Amino acid sequence: MNVFTLYLDATGPEMTETVEDEEEEEEEEEKEEEEEDISTPSPDEELSTDNEVEPIKPTASPSPPTSKKKEPVQEEIKSKKEPVNVVFIGHVDAGKSTIGGHIMYLTGQVDKRTLEKYEREAKEKNRESWYLSWALDTNQEERDKGKTVEVGRASFETDKKHFTMLDAPGHKSFVPNMIGGAAQADLAVLVISARKGEFETGFERGGQTREHTMLAKTAGVKHLVVLVNKMDDQTVNWSEERFEECKEKLLPFMRKVGFHTKKDLHFIPVSGITGANLKVPFTECPWYKGPPFIQFIDDLPSLRRNSDGPLRMPVMDKFKDMGTILLGKLESGKIEKGANLIIMPNKNAVEVLQIWVDDCESDTAFTGENVKLKVEDVLPGFVVCEPTNLCHTCKVFDAQIVILEHKSIICPGYSAVLHIHNAVEEVQIQTFIGLIDKKTGKRSKGHPRFIKQDQIAIARLEAQELFCLESFNDFPQMGRFTLRDEGKTIAIGKVLKLL
Repeated sequence: MNVFTLYLDATGPEMTETVEDEEEEEEEEEKEEEEEDISTPSPDEELSTDNEVEPIKPTASPSPPTSKKKEPVQEEIKSKKEPVNVVFIGHVDAGKSTIGGHIMYLTGQVDKRTLEKYEREAKEKNRESWYLSWALDTNQEERDKGKTVEVGRASFETDKKHFTMLDAPGHKSFVPNMIGGAAQADLAVLVISARKGEFETGFERGGQTREHTMLAKTAGVKHLVVLVNKMDDQTVNWSEERFEECKEKLLPFMRKVGFHTKKDLHFIPVSGITGANLKVPFTECPWYKGPPFIQFIDDLPSLRRNSDGPLRMPVMDKFKDMGTILLGKLESGKIEKGANLIIMPNKNAVEVLQIWVDDCESDTAFTGENVKLKVEDVLPGFVVCEPTNLCHTCKVFDAQIVILEHKSIICPGYSAVLHIHNAVEEVQIQTFIGLIDKKTGKRSKGHPRFIKQDQIAIARLEAQELFCLESFNDFPQMGRFTLRDEGKTIAIGKVLKLL
């Protein structure tokens, strides 16, 4: 069976087709591990972006500002715990908020009295099993319906790292909110329900397990931890057979999306309601030999940060509080209190009056941290930059896109909603420049009149307004995007050239 693989990570994205069977893939992976040849090029290196699209030259990389303070920056970062954003994704009612609430309790972020209060209130509403999720679902509407709407946010610390949990909504109506959460994530946790019938519902077409996994990969998430939740349910009772069944059904899809099944994936059986295997090993599950969830994510290798690069902070949200407060994740560079910055694409000059890092006031914010800035009026999707090194803005750009799911053909003139970093813009396909051969990775001659599902194309897209973006080669975090239409994700892609 042919499977469609998408590589979209920081080392270089590739959209290729692998025609090996699953068994052949496993054998190749084992051979690669035995050889351990460091000089062997990765799939991303073998099929470079330049080989795919020879006629199109990507825009020149913006020259990072020269700074003599590189060593002090690294020293200051080392003195802090490494910030890691963890997004919890998965189908509705899989138990994401419950697991997040229990982690907050186990790490001391929520005390026992507060949980007992939530439990009493939940009992009064005949929602006894929901009380843990109320630690993250603070909105009254979310508590009444038992559905997360906005991306919940909470943080906890371990000996090595500072984690920020992003609790993404699981319902298909709130996928745009989930995309905003995934855009800030460094690590994704896919929560699936092991209960009979629930896993199948979430994984089948129309369920959010597939779409959330694909969107997380598109957002640049490298590692994916799969928590097989509700293992304590009466229909499961910590059964190894059920755990392996869920795992075997998921693995082919994970390969298709582009995750390396041995390096990028890890499966852990847990129970969100009892807290089993979240912080300490669960003794009644002897067949699972790995570490519990918190220990596993704490032991993951450090992330590569562009701390000395140009300042880039996509604005996720804003609110008024004695001035305008901006929320976002610092993707590159650092921000200091009193700095004079530029907000793109409107080129508004602003002064940073105050900085909060995870709700604590600070004089400096570094790459990877979740930041609040007090400045003048701006909109979500804008990008905070230094005056000496502005990000690019444009209306028209060339991109490589892959059509994931669309019933009919797509022709020039087709309109869709573009999600790129925290910006949401309506775009129209102006023309198709060419098709990419999935076997060779080379561009075909001629301009196609239309494209259809599972095809890879180079297209010219035009937005209605100027917005901030970068070519993928220059800045991957602002060069990946998703196209959605009629409430469904129809395509994903990368920016090749700004016009």
